[in-house]
Amino acid sequence: MEPGDGLLIVDLQNDFCPGGSLAVAGGDEIVPTVNEYARHFGAAGLPIVVTRDWHPPRTRHFTTDGGPWPPHCVQGTHGAEFHPGFRMPEGTIVASKGMDPESDSYSGFEAVSPDGAAMVTLLRGLGVRRLFIGGLATDYCVHATTLSALDAGFAVRLLTDAIRGVEIQPGDTERAHAEMRARGAVDATRDIVLGSRRG
Repeated sequence: MEPGDGLLIVDLQNDFCPGGSLAVAGGDEIVPTVNEYARHFGAAGLPIVVTRDWHPPRTRHFTTDGGPWPPHCVQGTHGAEFHPGFRMPEGTIVASKGMDPESDSYSGFEAVSPDGAAMVTLLRGLGVRRLFIGGLATDYCVHATTLSALDAGFAVRLLTDAIRGVEIQPGDTERAHAEMRARGAVDATRDIVLGSRRG
């Protein structure tokens, strides 16, 4: 961890955790690890950005309107709230995506900050050059966010101990992981990232 680093946590929301409408198996298991990353990035004064799906009740994204997914993370509902165990340090920026009923918005780079800044603009304004990415789900929104980050010129460290896949088809998670690595993302874990800062 050094100046220019930033932490980006993708969609750690109730509907993507066990009991949610689009649950990722073991999605809640990453919460303590994400909290550890967040605590250390916060203590180091490094930027932390958290994305959330923030869908309207009607969207082509949902099966109810001809889309691929059951309704999830609808604005203002319990399912759209962050997992109750997720601890965001003071200063964490929440960016929202999926508000356009005509867009799927898998990538966190389609999210906007509370003041309407696009993700690329937000991160560059914060001085971020290298992104550490975790969250849900590996084979969809984490995958799309990672590829967008690489396309935008950011170095990416994929936090492999802080992601889980939804695995709609067998092998989806590993295929997504392999593509992210092939495109330039580097796997990382707490021992690598936090090192002597753990504790």
